[in-house]
Amino acid sequence: MSVVFEGYERQYCELSANLSRKCSSTALLPHGEQKQQKVSEIKAALDDADVLIRKMDLEARSLQPSAKAMMLAKLREYKSDLNKLKREFKKISSPNADQASREELLESGMADVHTASTDQRERMVMSVERLNQSSDRIKESRRTILETEELGVSILQDLHQQRETLLHSHQKLHGVDDAIDKSKKVLTAMSRRMTKNKWMIGSVIGALVIAVIFILFYKFSHR
Repeated sequence: MSVVFEGYERQYCELSANLSRKCSSTALLPHGEQKQQKVSEIKAALDDADVLIRKMDLEARSLQPSAKAMMLAKLREYKSDLNKLKREFKKISSPNADQASREELLESGMADVHTASTDQRERMVMSVERLNQSSDRIKESRRTILETEELGVSILQDLHQQRETLLHSHQKLHGVDDAIDKSKKVLTAMSRRMTKNKWMIGSVIGALVIAVIFILFYKFSHR
């Protein structure tokens, strides 16, 4: 609840109670200078009450919708109370009771029309505020959807790039495997050639050894 509104409300309640007492006591006074003085005091107090009602109205309309409805409901009660005090003042200040009654009926009808118009205006304002809030929620939802869509597109692009990177790495691995296979074949061929060369050298050495042995045997056998 608004602290400012509570301050105006407290002032109005005190002023309303004071006005009610003054109206009751003044109605018993005979026409004369004393009664006119009391009437002037009551009129000034009613003007102050009008000012407080307008201040409460402005303060209530500046609040959030949740608090505004409760404040405006209180304000309608205070306006009704003030209209009642004004009707009592009309009776006291008017020398003609019939005229005062007619003015009271007219003012009551005008007050009812004003209250109905105020209620309709308040309902329209609250409806417009609800529409604005709904529009804001729709805009926020649309913005969230767009952000989600952009995030999804970004994720898909990242996944596509990662897929391309994996395919490129896979191709490189295939190339490395081919190179390793070729290297294995070359090493195998070299190993076979080296083994063959070893056997050939061993055969030559064996033949030379046999020839030397044969020569030595031939020399020794012919002595």
